[in-house]
Amino acid sequence: MSRPRILVVDDESILRMDIKEMLSEAGYDVVGEANTGDLAIELAATHHPDLIVMDIKMPKMNGIKASKIIQSSFGIPVLLLTAYSETELIKEARNANIVGYLVKPISERDLIPAVEIALGQSERVKALSGNIKDLQAKMEMRKKVEKAKGILMQSYKISEEEAYEKLRNYSMKNRKPMKEVANYIIEFGRLGVRSSHEGA
Repeated sequence: MSRPRILVVDDESILRMDIKEMLSEAGYDVVGEANTGDLAIELAATHHPDLIVMDIKMPKMNGIKASKIIQSSFGIPVLLLTAYSETELIKEARNANIVGYLVKPISERDLIPAVEIALGQSERVKALSGNIKDLQAKMEMRKKVEKAKGILMQSYKISEEEAYEKLRNYSMKNRKPMKEVANYIIEFGRLGVRSSHEGA
């Protein structure tokens, strides 16, 4: 199993080195380091890490703004580091889809469990996102099959059950996915699938 890949972002080089060392000793693969939000976005695009550990307070672009861009562009989870525990800051971090945050000074005892939880949450979100896409695809196919059935019922003057059987049997006999057969019926108003040379 491959080691989780992490990007470390902090404008304090000593703290960045400490975090990198803690992560490496815990078995993580630190794929890059950055000292600004701009560079963090660049490295996120280049390395596509599994997680980014990023400080909030940085010159030019802060960690929350960088996190929003990284989330919307690449969907990479971010664990924020902060010297503050202000309510307003936490609210802003929540709006940026941050998977967690740690208050400095950072110790290995705090960092590693937070990283593990952040990675776990990220995996659950990815799985959920995949399930939603599958469900949407199934619903889309069902809508098309229903529409195609209606066309067959009207064209052949048959019942809904007979229309479905006709569609399903054609799909199986010709080894064509139901969605492809349904699409053809919707487009051309008849049963059959265009051959590769038809309409060329």
